[in-house]
Amino acid sequence: MKRTTPILPGLNCPGPIPFSTSGRRAFLQTGLAGFATLSLPNILKLQTLKMAAAAESSKTQPEKKAVIMVWQPGGLSHLDSYDPKPEIGSEYRGPFKTIPTKVPGLHFTELMPRQAAIADKMVVLRSMRQTAGGHPAGSMQLLSGDPDTRDKPKPKYPDWMTISNYLLSQKGPRQNPLPCYVGINPPLEYNGPAYLGDAYSPFVVSGNPNTPGFTVPNIGLTDMDEVRRIGRRSTLRQNLDTLERSFDQARELQALDEFESQAMTLLTNPQTKIAFDLSLEDPRVRDRYGRNAWGQQLLLARRLVEAGVDVLTTSLNGPLCGRVQNWDDHAVNHNVFEAMKFRSQAYDQAVSALIEDIYARGLDKRVLVVVTGEFGRTPKIEYSASTGAGDASAAAGTTQPGRDHWPRAFSNIWAGGGIETGRFIGATDKRGEDAIERICGPGDFLATIYHHLGIDSAKTLIKDFNGRPTPIVDHGSPIPGLFA
Repeated sequence: MKRTTPILPGLNCPGPIPFSTSGRRAFLQTGLAGFATLSLPNILKLQTLKMAAAAESSKTQPEKKAVIMVWQPGGLSHLDSYDPKPEIGSEYRGPFKTIPTKVPGLHFTELMPRQAAIADKMVVLRSMRQTAGGHPAGSMQLLSGDPDTRDKPKPKYPDWMTISNYLLSQKGPRQNPLPCYVGINPPLEYNGPAYLGDAYSPFVVSGNPNTPGFTVPNIGLTDMDEVRRIGRRSTLRQNLDTLERSFDQARELQALDEFESQAMTLLTNPQTKIAFDLSLEDPRVRDRYGRNAWGQQLLLARRLVEAGVDVLTTSLNGPLCGRVQNWDDHAVNHNVFEAMKFRSQAYDQAVSALIEDIYARGLDKRVLVVVTGEFGRTPKIEYSASTGAGDASAAAGTTQPGRDHWPRAFSNIWAGGGIETGRFIGATDKRGEDAIERICGPGDFLATIYHHLGIDSAKTLIKDFNGRPTPIVDHGSPIPGLFA
């Protein structure tokens, strides 16, 4: 079934749309607490069968690929970061100087000197566009390919992360004790598994990894009495009469076998705890990423993909963003330029350290890193009264500059994944209002990620709630020039 993409030239930017913190998937956010009712003998039997099958399948499987997506919820101002326009008028141009990067002809703003110094290890895509002006629809377009421009309370299509988790699980039993898909404070506000069901949602790591004594609960139990106690509890299957209200597809219930097995592995395998333990990192490495939430999130991301996680997402949000804790830099929320300065050091340091590590540790062929938000910000600066004082925002009632939502043109960066780095792709017009050269859309974004993971997005169909085969990408192809 084909999805049609509407074309909305000149799409106007709506007013502020606040990020919702409610309605997240409690089924997964509680960690593994819900799996304390597993039947230990049944799970161990299932794992024995899987190990035997895994030994056979591993003989022919190619090296597994991984993706780290770093999400900027609310949208990064492309003019104040990767696509500066120093020659345009003051009604568009921000206050930041431009600086050269290690790539001839490529300039960033002065806010990102570390990334400028390693630009030869990345590709800057300056011509991304989509057609939805709201945070929900914009996120759904980019991460699931949903062409709808209307903001919906929940996604119609599964996002690329859960689709990848589902498809990779079909290739055979998982040998690694870590989950295929992990989200470190992941972007769950407007995305999710849709008709694939919660069994393919991420294992969620929440909280601030920079907090002293930070741990991930319910992993790597070493107390065998505790393990036996878990096994003695009533089985999860005995409670399916209540769970069935949440799972209305037979394959969802079948998927729980895999989900339960992974849950028990996380609970009982002491090796899983090592992968999540940042205290095992050299303190100098932790310092290089930045001793803050974002730096430690990206360090944990690198640590987990190195240990075998295939799909990893993390959101750069919270107090490091400014007063409203995201990148939604309307004038009513933030002074956009103060917000960019406020968050730039932590952002620049963490992202550059991650990219450097991917190459220094020999992960650059296996691990693809993409850094993006759902759209850019309006090239023309708008002025409104602040709705409240705080980091990067003046006192309530004070007129300050801001930039609104802008899906017609924005930038993202790519690194690792075997791509040809040290260049930039695409261009926007002289004011940064429209992508005009080598334009890429959500379908291209998704096809690129699937291509890296070895998934043929042009031929892959998944049945929806009604049993209809639905393409995971119905338009677009891997971004030309990104891969050799």
